[in-house]
Amino acid sequence: MENILLIINIVLAIILVGLVLVQKSEGGALGIGISQDSFMFSRSAGDFFTKATGFVAALFIICSLSLTIISRGELIPTTSVLDKIEESDDETPEIPENNN
Repeated sequence: MENILLIINIVLAIILVGLVLVQKSEGGALGIGISQDSFMFSRSAGDFFTKATGFVAALFIICSLSLTIISRGELIPTTSVLDKIEESDDETPEIPENNN
């Protein structure tokens, strides 16, 4: 199950990067520099890409959280670092008194 979710997560990441790069650049930032007279980048296509990007991003986040939850189930509970420090405090040697 974890391998399937990992493959889906990688595919969603690639699709998400592709959708972001295909979108029209609105501030001269990133984007493919195709002329704005193109049919593909009309107002409705921009809305579609915006909605598709949001949808794929939501799926990517859900898939990433699912992977995290599944992988946590395989962790072996260990003792806390603070517990180890408290245990070692009992074994500290005493400082000898100064006999001057």
